[in-house]
Amino acid sequence: MDVHQLDIFLAVLETNGATRAAQKVNLTPGAVSLQIQKLSAEVHAQLFVREGRRLAPTPAALRLAEHARRVVKQVRLIEQDFESDPRGDDRPFRFATGVTTLVYRMGRPLRRLRRQFPRCDFHVWAGATEDILTGLHNRQFDLGLISLPVPEEHLEITQLFEEELLLLRPSATAVRAGAVTSIDPRELNGVPFLLYTKRSNMRSKIDAFLKEAGVVPRVLMEADDTECIKRLVESGFGYSILPEHALRGHRRFFHVHRIGHKRLVRRQALAMARTDFPRQLTVSIAAFLKSAMGEPRAAGEARAASA
Repeated sequence: MDVHQLDIFLAVLETNGATRAAQKVNLTPGAVSLQIQKLSAEVHAQLFVREGRRLAPTPAALRLAEHARRVVKQVRLIEQDFESDPRGDDRPFRFATGVTTLVYRMGRPLRRLRRQFPRCDFHVWAGATEDILTGLHNRQFDLGLISLPVPEEHLEITQLFEEELLLLRPSATAVRAGAVTSIDPRELNGVPFLLYTKRSNMRSKIDAFLKEAGVVPRVLMEADDTECIKRLVESGFGYSILPEHALRGHRRFFHVHRIGHKRLVRRQALAMARTDFPRQLTVSIAAFLKSAMGEPRAAGEARAASA
């Protein structure tokens, strides 16, 4: 017995015949009659008797109808709760992102997102990529904005944009934002550094880049917060390497450099748990953020050519 059989049974009960019931459920009269026979066999009772051209319900059919209506109603409520239309989905949606990206890149996209999906019960969580990955695997988050590379097993990854990581050198006087200049890696050996904590994949990327450049940093402090590191650099505590979008501003107390002639970049991406039945709201929001934040094709090609 399944809900489809119960739908057919109720249609026959309401129309008093297989022909009109067939029109209602988009089947042939023969298929309707076959399903009623199967249902009768499953409940071990005759459900209808023929009275001329009419199918009259038996007492067993009337008793079954009470159960069938409750079951069908409950199934419809379940289907409605898991409605595939993203605009009608008002269940909680949990989005996770890094703090730096949230502060410097997500303002306008999030405002547009709330207008695009006004019924969405949107929740934002900020933290490290490693914690976002754990939350995605545990289904704590629906969608995450992460830094690559990460293990991609059991995840659907959509790349968004590249962001350059730049060296900050403290300055005793205010510096107006301008062109990024290069600094010889040899000038950085032994200078004090303020870097992200070792648990972050951003730190792993920075350490590998410095090692390749022949730089042995003297790390005095570690922190997870980009603004904290930036303020300490401006206060003269040491050098650091931070994402380019965190360095925008007209006046600041640090110079900005590339180390040597190579660019250090991080790739940002959207990630969701891989499943046979993805939530359509998650797919729609991922597509929206890809459009709002992803690099245009021409820009990506230009960067690839200059790398």
